[in-house]
Amino acid sequence: MESSHLTNTLFSSFDLPKPLMKGIAAAGYDRCTPIQAESLPQLLAGQDITGQAQTGTGKTAAFLIAMFNRLLRSPPAEDNRPVCQPRGVIIAPTRELAIQIHSDALQLGKYTGLSIEVVYGGAGYETQQKIFQRHVDILIGTPGRMIDFHKQRLFDLKAAEVLVLDEADRMFDLGFIKDIRYLLHRMPKPEQRLSMLFSATLTYRVNELSYEHMNNPQLVHIETERVTADKIKQTVYYTSNEEKIPLLLGLLQDIASQRTLIFVNTKHVANRVCAYLQANDFNADTLSGDVPQKKRIALLKRFQQGELAIMVATDVAARGLHIPDISHVINYDLPQDPEDYVHRVGRTARAGAIGDAISFACEDYAFSLPEIEHYLHHKIPLETITPALLLTPKQPPASSLRRPGRHGGRPAQPGRRARTGGSRSDTPRRRSRPTRSRTPAGKG
Repeated sequence: MESSHLTNTLFSSFDLPKPLMKGIAAAGYDRCTPIQAESLPQLLAGQDITGQAQTGTGKTAAFLIAMFNRLLRSPPAEDNRPVCQPRGVIIAPTRELAIQIHSDALQLGKYTGLSIEVVYGGAGYETQQKIFQRHVDILIGTPGRMIDFHKQRLFDLKAAEVLVLDEADRMFDLGFIKDIRYLLHRMPKPEQRLSMLFSATLTYRVNELSYEHMNNPQLVHIETERVTADKIKQTVYYTSNEEKIPLLLGLLQDIASQRTLIFVNTKHVANRVCAYLQANDFNADTLSGDVPQKKRIALLKRFQQGELAIMVATDVAARGLHIPDISHVINYDLPQDPEDYVHRVGRTARAGAIGDAISFACEDYAFSLPEIEHYLHHKIPLETITPALLLTPKQPPASSLRRPGRHGGRPAQPGRRARTGGSRSDTPRRRSRPTRSRTPAGKG
């Protein structure tokens, strides 16, 4: 990993509590990233902020350090404190992101003595209920599970001193905004707490939310000439649907990848692609909305530790997850929204590293390419498909190519939209938008 993404600002230059500084040092942090250097002085002074920067630039550490500082500087009177009143609240749109934030918080807050817990849907309901039988200083979670436990009166939000909304634009995408407003209306008034909103993109709707529920938030926007990281090499192949599997196998055979993340638009295509990869001796697995939570956590751990070389994923993995050393991101299906493209390719070239982003513009999704390039403000370089790149695949078992259905299913077609139900993050969508410029927030 390179250090050119860091500034000259040292964490030791801030007046941070010693237990927090010990955790920062143990995590190997010395100098700030740009978003940390710009946001922390304001946050440590008690100023609300909305922060925008590219993915993988240290937003999570910025809001965690600010939260730990605030809570350590104003310890509660324990004798008067109810058991189920968390002082810090972090809301994330997906369970994977909530789990990742919790892991980072445990690392940075190792020596603070603060109780840090996480709640999310899909697993561990009774186990998660029990955490409210003791003090919880910081509660991290997804909106639905938080509201569920709140309505059971297992905890309340009356003592919340610090609020973090992470990936707020994704909250809108997934239809969580009513849930977010439900939680915010049950917290102290904005001027009575420190509030932070961080995201890779700040849309009009997100800014409206911040001004409604935050105390005069200041924008911290890390400007770059390109929407995606400069160290991502982007390429696109125009391919027929029938060529997609042979081209994917040929590319994977040729590239010297350390860890590869392949994005598709539906879980059915994810299963099909993974079946071909496994049949052709590639170490691959699938991450999508219908994978049980325990298996999802285990898969991510294997992928993070390098035991799994290739992950085929829907957009459930596109936001907020810091997986080190992903050398290649492949858009087997182009996303139907330009912002999703930015978040997908942002899984590589993180924290100053370099990476490759390869996209297939196929018969079903090539229409998305002009809009993506308009959003990026540049053309994605075109690569030529040569016969040598098209590898004749070994066929996987027929059962792995069938969609579940009442008539026994039929072979899944590459790039075709699923008609069966699934998680919101697994369904391609065309969001309705007001007529406006497609210039990214903060541009132009």
